[in-house]
Amino acid sequence: MRIFKTKMPKLDSGTSIFTVMSKMAATHNAINLSQGFPNFPVDDRLTDIVSRIVKTNVHQYMPSAGHVPLLEKIAGLVAENYGRITSPEEEILVTAGATQAIFTAIQALVEAGDEVLILDPAYDCYDAPVVLCGARPIHLSLNDDFSPDWDAIGRAVNSKTRMIITNNPHNPSGKTWREADFAALEDLLDKHPQLLVLSDEVYEFIAFERAHISVNQRERLRSRSVIMSSFGKSFHITGWKIGYVVAPADLMLDIKKVHQYLVFCVNSVAQAAISEYLDIVDLADLGTFYRTKRDRFRNLVKDTRFTLLPCEGSYFQVASYAEISDESDLDFTRKLVTQYGVAAIPLSVFHQSKKDDKLIRFCFAKDDDTLVKAAERLQF
Repeated sequence: MRIFKTKMPKLDSGTSIFTVMSKMAATHNAINLSQGFPNFPVDDRLTDIVSRIVKTNVHQYMPSAGHVPLLEKIAGLVAENYGRITSPEEEILVTAGATQAIFTAIQALVEAGDEVLILDPAYDCYDAPVVLCGARPIHLSLNDDFSPDWDAIGRAVNSKTRMIITNNPHNPSGKTWREADFAALEDLLDKHPQLLVLSDEVYEFIAFERAHISVNQRERLRSRSVIMSSFGKSFHITGWKIGYVVAPADLMLDIKKVHQYLVFCVNSVAQAAISEYLDIVDLADLGTFYRTKRDRFRNLVKDTRFTLLPCEGSYFQVASYAEISDESDLDFTRKLVTQYGVAAIPLSVFHQSKKDDKLIRFCFAKDDDTLVKAAERLQF
């Protein structure tokens, strides 16, 4: 593992589309359904905990791996939901959000010359840490229904392939993996002993008709997988930037080495507050909460000219505008903001190839008033 490099590879990136669309929404007084953050209040019980503990002595550095009571609570959460018994000291790490977790794990486990498989459409934070390692991102397209193309994945893996990044439930599509997908991944790892899995599961508690299947539940995958979770997504506190990693001790040892030089430790007040909050919150309610919002949004826009794709998890709804316009998705989303007052994200930005299927992504993690007003503006 190399932490320091003599020359930093150049990143091929500009301003994030999420920043661009949010700025456009503000400029044009549009309803922002682009960036993935809720606009409804945080649970009063959590803010009450923060109000109380902020007056106590919790303002200095926490242990680098995390607040010990929180690590223990996370171990309990993993055991309760997935039946996996983990060591809080050796197999769990609290991070400054899932993005930092992903960056840290890739920096720790991927070397120059390695290849990392990324399944498009994919969130935009995966490429940068791979490139900064001097490794090569290999982008493969998902099937049209956003399921993994295991034939293509199998052909792409070679002796240089160090990692495959998976995302379930999937952003941007809301697709969830089936049992057969996990069986295929297990077979792939059996064939390629050098291959690791980075499993991005930040929407794990936001699944609807089909229960979420976690890599934590798969005994054949656990020893070679790094799993990312997000309190920010689960508790509607995206601005807190707090998440956690679960990984076997041998992999976690290298991840912690990078973590200590990157952030050392995570916000002390946030860790202490979440540790208490986990005693009283029921994460099983989250799927029902967002399923109600999904169904409400879908019902509100059902009579528009948009065609809604299935949404099985996350808080994103993908829609086709092919019956409305033949413009590029970038041009269409710009027009949607400037002429109709609703901001969305074009799916082409999630593809390295900029593949344009006339699809856009709405975020329905908004209060009912926002969703109603947005739907009214989409009636054109």
